[in-house]
Amino acid sequence: MHMRKESMTPRERWEAVLNHKKPDRVPMDYGATPEVTEAILKYTGSSTLDEFFTKMHIDHPAGTGPRYAGPPLPKDTNYFGVGLRDMAYTGGVYKEFVSFPLADYTTIEEIEQNYAFPTADWFDFSGMPAQVAGKLHRPIMLGGTHYFIDYMRLRGEEQAYVDVIEYPEIVDHCLTRLCNFYYEMTRRSFEALPAGTITMVSFGEDMGSEIDLLMSRTHFKRFIWPHLKRVADLVHECGAKVYVHSDGAIAKIIPDFIDMGADILDPVQWRLPDMGVEKLKAQYGGRLAFHGAIDNQKTMPFGTTDDVREEVRRNISIFQEDYVLGPCHAIQPVSPPENTIALYEEGWESGWL
Repeated sequence: MHMRKESMTPRERWEAVLNHKKPDRVPMDYGATPEVTEAILKYTGSSTLDEFFTKMHIDHPAGTGPRYAGPPLPKDTNYFGVGLRDMAYTGGVYKEFVSFPLADYTTIEEIEQNYAFPTADWFDFSGMPAQVAGKLHRPIMLGGTHYFIDYMRLRGEEQAYVDVIEYPEIVDHCLTRLCNFYYEMTRRSFEALPAGTITMVSFGEDMGSEIDLLMSRTHFKRFIWPHLKRVADLVHECGAKVYVHSDGAIAKIIPDFIDMGADILDPVQWRLPDMGVEKLKAQYGGRLAFHGAIDNQKTMPFGTTDDVREEVRRNISIFQEDYVLGPCHAIQPVSPPENTIALYEEGWESGWL
């Protein structure tokens, strides 16, 4: 039995994994819907998330980012002008996007005449030091980019995919405008904090379905990859790491994510084609770290606590120092709290390297 004496802070543990060095134990992360978090705090008798993290030895990053201070926003509208509404489902509520400000345009000229892209000038960066004060023992995560996700919200999901074929010039124009925005947001965020404060920046691009890519690798490389690389280069120049989130069966573009500068990949849906943990470790171990990978569609909601524990042990034994243990995307209300506790208890028991 391991004596379980920690020799690293959560931040040092993450930094070891991000640099493919051996941590004292596998770092653990947490993600869940608000309803699940409320239930798990009650279940564990924790008054705050931080108290729960301490009890379960969870190394969750602290977030930071600027505050919106731009033009007043209409009710239920974000700063892209996209309309939202609350959508109830069994156990909780999600935000759904319901109006798309660029949906009806067919030329770049129409877009430029009728739409104002957000600008970093709309944001106040001065509060960021206070956000991370007292939290530097944890990794610090800066929210980053969502190019095609934002483009789909601007144009409508179906139209966005049509555009790749029918209106490539609109895709190029809008993604360039989005990239300029995210580049400046990222640059000013690094300026707002002392050098070395930010551990990593998240890049969110959902490029996969359950069976394959949502667009061809050729189109991904043509439209999205250059913008990802531009901001990833900035992140690395500022001394931080690149955290890429992409759901689905994305095996075909993992090499492109690595070429773009990805340091860690989330969420690793290992049940999908060519996404098995053994295969990913064999192909990319030492070049890419992995985040998540505890199955959130079958194991967490419908498995036993023993199933969860077995999957935790398997992932740790395969990924070793290239791994941050956690659920494969946000834990949903359908998952029993016992399984969430089993995940972190087993991670603590078996995660010593």
